[in-house]
Amino acid sequence: MSTKVEHRTYEDALSWLREHGFDLLEAPGTQGRVFLKKYNVSSAIQKNGDDGVKIFAYPGYLIGSEISKLVNRGYQQFLKTAKTEVPATADHLKALQQFTEELKEGLGLPSLYNESLGTVSESYQYDRVVDRDKPAADKPKRPWEVAGAKAAVAKKGRA
Repeated sequence: MSTKVEHRTYEDALSWLREHGFDLLEAPGTQGRVFLKKYNVSSAIQKNGDDGVKIFAYPGYLIGSEISKLVNRGYQQFLKTAKTEVPATADHLKALQQFTEELKEGLGLPSLYNESLGTVSESYQYDRVVDRDKPAADKPKRPWEVAGAKAAVAKKGRA
């Protein structure tokens, strides 16, 4: 098994993607940015520096004309857009994984072991962890933190 990754230039990557059935659409109003579509999954790439290429918009299943974001809630994965959220089916996840693997090959990016096992979400938000993304000052005190503070005050009062 080869451990070397064949880096491609922006133009080489576009050629490879066209040859392998990707639909390419130039992003309006920008230069060096292209939207890709295949398997009803879409992503965007852009020119990076003089000759490189990088992923601009992470791959997502198309819902309507919007690229969805895959969100993992622990018990179910969902496809989320600005307007809607739908449960991800096995067909959605298979299309996302196939697209992502082909995109990485086309761009000359490494395919990581954990990502090749199945679809990887951009973010994980489990249903039982509330307010974890808020800054520490905005998070409500947890019961054990409140109890710990009361115990510390009680110890001070006895001394």
